[in-house]
Amino acid sequence: MAAYAPERFPMPTPARIRVAYALCDVFAEGRRVREDWNLGLSSEDAGLAQAILGLCLRRWGRLNAWYRPKLDNPSRGVPVGTQVALCIGLAQLAWLPGVASHAAVDESVKLASDSEIGFPPHRGLVNAILRSAAKDRERLANELGSLPSELDRSSFTEKLLSAALQDQGTTDNINALWGKLQRPPRPSFVVLNGEPPSELAPDSQFPQGWRLLPDAPFPSRWLGSGTGMVQDVSSQALMAFDWPPEKNRPTRILDVCAAPGGKTTLLVRRWPDARITALEQNQRRAQRMRENLAARRAKAEIVVAEAATWLHACGQSFDLILIDAPCSASGTIQKHPELNWVYRHQDIARMALIQESLLDAAVPRLAQDGLLVYSVCSWFPEEGVGHIPRLVSKYPRLRPAPIWQKSPCGTGGGHLFRPDPMSWEGEGFQGFALATPAPTAPQP
Repeated sequence: MAAYAPERFPMPTPARIRVAYALCDVFAEGRRVREDWNLGLSSEDAGLAQAILGLCLRRWGRLNAWYRPKLDNPSRGVPVGTQVALCIGLAQLAWLPGVASHAAVDESVKLASDSEIGFPPHRGLVNAILRSAAKDRERLANELGSLPSELDRSSFTEKLLSAALQDQGTTDNINALWGKLQRPPRPSFVVLNGEPPSELAPDSQFPQGWRLLPDAPFPSRWLGSGTGMVQDVSSQALMAFDWPPEKNRPTRILDVCAAPGGKTTLLVRRWPDARITALEQNQRRAQRMRENLAARRAKAEIVVAEAATWLHACGQSFDLILIDAPCSASGTIQKHPELNWVYRHQDIARMALIQESLLDAAVPRLAQDGLLVYSVCSWFPEEGVGHIPRLVSKYPRLRPAPIWQKSPCGTGGGHLFRPDPMSWEGEGFQGFALATPAPTAPQP
């Protein structure tokens, strides 16, 4: 076997460097992958980087389990830099046949040699393990595929799957749902004006929405024109609620935690004559929302403030209040597989308290005959429908509002929005609707 020669490996390629930094963020720092992690890469490099990162995040457990028995002392801890280099190399050798074996091996040794993202003392170890694996790539893929899928699931994810399935959480269903979530999702879109580009086709479950065709290029130019936007089909279905009667159209609407502005855009399109306020705490996200709304020619008043504080002080009432609350984002794990590794269950209790404070601040601002629509991209009931008993007990004027009678999502319906995780091809979502009906006039 050829020995490692430093002069042969001066610098890893940009795509693999970005992947290594993203993995270090997750496994060394416990942080989510940064939004701009692949900014500036060419389209070809970005595609390669996305493929490698997705494979490593989704199969991190089995990748590490495969090489550990080959170490001199498997019980010893392995530096994150070594784990990153080995997993990047193994993922390419096993599942990316278009990547040459020498490139997968050599580039990973370069990463191990980098003192910032690798562990230079182990560059020879990385070289030896990957060169051995490269001798029979098909066997490597088969061996990795035969390892238990549970290796790729954290304790947080085990709880997430049980929460998603509720009383249907059999072992077979848990494994089936996990297998589904391991497949990268196809982006979904809203057509705002004109005809959609040829890269899109109607969504099979929610025909008002549009999906990117397999192997089609991402329609960046079309999105930049402001005639369409990216929005998960679960959000689209949530916003397709049936309310109110035409004789009672809302005139004052509040969108809480509104950035990046997708739901605000749909509110403006549906009720263009209403006064719509979009409330967002984060200045950077608010600026992004401002740019998005301007590109889409959607007019709304943008307020940058902490939501609960502003609601307590605003002194206004609203006919419709939409709260897409901060949450664990557990329902987005298919799109953000790093959540499997960086989240812990205690985050749920903290998020539920934040959500309670938002709801308690919003309900007093709801006008008579008003509607409160609450949603989270989470499967944990504590963050969604679990809030209802406390709310209706504390605020007796609230009543369930059956606005999703024709929901396409498979479960829920009426005043609840709960897509079926086994059949619905969208993010995990929960929502509910509560109204403040006008008092019934006494009978003469």
